[in-house]
Parts: sequence; C-alpha cells; structure tokens
Amino acid sequence: MTTARLAPGVALVTVPGQGLAVRTADGEFLRVDTGTAAAEDVVARLTEGRGGAELDTLAEAFEEAGYARDPATPAEPPLTGRTVLLLGDPLLTGPLARCARDAGAEVRTGTPQDLADVAGDPATAVVWCLDGPVPAGLWDEADRLPAGGTAWLRCHREGAQLWLEPPACRPGDVTAADVRLRRLAATPAHRELAAYWQGRYAGDTGPGHRTASAALAAALLTADLLAWATDPDGPRLRAARRTLRRIDLRSLAVTDHPVLPVPPVAPIPSAAGAPGVAGAGITVPGRAPAGPDASGVADPQGAR
Repeated sequence: MTTARLAPGVALVTVPGQGLAVRTADGEFLRVDTGTAAAEDVVARLTEGRGGAELDTLAEAFEEAGYARDPATPAEPPLTGRTVLLLGDPLLTGPLARCARDAGAEVRTGTPQDLADVAGDPATAVVWCLDGPVPAGLWDEADRLPAGGTAWLRCHREGAQLWLEPPACRPGDVTAADVRLRRLAATPAHRELAAYWQGRYAGDTGPGHRTASAALAAALLTADLLAWATDPDGPRLRAARRTLRRIDLRSLAVTDHPVLPVPPVAPIPSAAGAPGVAGAGITVPGRAPAGPDASGVADPQGAR
C-alpha cells in the first residue's frame, strides 16, 4: 500500500455540488476525479494515511504529479549540498547566514583570501555584503569567479540606498565592474559618482541599516541563492542575472533596473583615454569604456 501524503502547501478542497478539488502549492485549483471512492475517503487517505488498497492508484497519481510524497522520505531543504561563503559586514551577513542555513546550505564566513579556495567550485556561492561604498579594486578578484562556474552575489550601501547587484553564475554574466561602468554611463554626474567611489566625501553616516532593511536584503539574496540552486536555467534566475536592485533604506521601497554586461572590445590603451573609467578605479581590459551611448542601465536616475 502506498503511503503518499499531501506535499507541503497542497490542500484538498471539498466544493459543494462539485466534489473534490486540489489546491496546488502554486495556488491553482484542479478538480479530482475520485472514481467510485467517496471524497471523504480520499481526504482521509491523503491527509491521515487511512484507507484501503483501493485508493493506492489515486494516491500514486498524486505522488507522480508532485502533490503528495512519501512521509518517510522528507524533502531536503533547497540549498542542501551547497556551500555559501559569506564576506563583509556582519550587520548584513548575520541575517543572511541564518536564512541560508535554514534553507540547508553549509555556511562559511571568510575573508578575501578564501576566494582562491572556492574558485571553480560550481556548488559554492560567494556573497559579499558591504555597509558602505565598494573601495576601488576590492571586488576585482571575485569578479573572476563566474568564469569558473562559482556563483557571485554582492550588495553595498551608498548613503540611504542599498544596491543589490545581479547574481553572476556563469561566464558572460554581469560583474561588479560591469555595473560600475554602466552606472557611470547612465548618469551626467559621472565625475561626481567616480569621486564618491574613490572615497572623496565627508559625512554619509546614515540612515544606515535597521533590522527590517537587513532582513529584506537577506531575503532577496536568499531568493537568488534558491534560484541558483534549484532552477539555474529557469526564468527567475535569468531575470535576476540582468537586474540591478536598489532598496531605499528609509522606506524599504525596492526598484529594479535592467542592466547588461559590457561587451568585449579592443583593450583600452591607457586610463587617460577613458574618462570616468580611471576615475572610478576600474581597469577592465577588453571592456568598453563608459560613454553616453554605452548605458545598459534602464533608468539613468538609478545612478544617483
């Protein structure tokens, strides 16, 4: 006798005058043909495990469709078998570590020196969270991780805005250097933005993170990790890999800004010939310089 029980998020609904329906975990309603079995017997079998062998075929059909499972074989958390290496500020990495562990990941806290150990490991994701602007060159080595198949996620704060950059999981994905070039190209204040990134500013002490904003950032990053682990070729990860997100820390409003990688071009001969690139502390041989027509960020205001 099959012991299939309803899968998490699935419910059986008794519809007056219509019989039995199943509400899937995605919120769809499907009618159930119970044959000669009474609806209450089907409900008892799939919720409590009661009933005879005559209901085996129906229970097996639920199991094959993914609406039921063997209770003796609990479902593994979605990040089981994956490692998440966290770098950066504990204010952000702390909530993310809890979320990733709850999803089944092995979580490690490390330093930039650990990047060489995980390079080329497709079962590892590196997540680097900063409670401030990104110093020039800090993320250069991590930007090379996707070329070897290691996932690379990151976020940083600029004043009252938190930027969550697209997860990079494979060669050709949007890197941190791509985002910086695109943002410079998207704003008329590229000199000011470049100077800000170089640390030529005073103040900028807040509002900073609170519990809610740190939790929101952790939730969004965890969603990217789940998409990377469970559906790497699916629509959710495809969209995330081309989306720059900005969180207003005052209102927790999230805005999305489509962004594209910078296409390969001939090597830049000198920093002096690429205004804005040198000012931003970016050296990307073989990448196009930022310019009025190079923007891959949909909303120019996203750079402010």
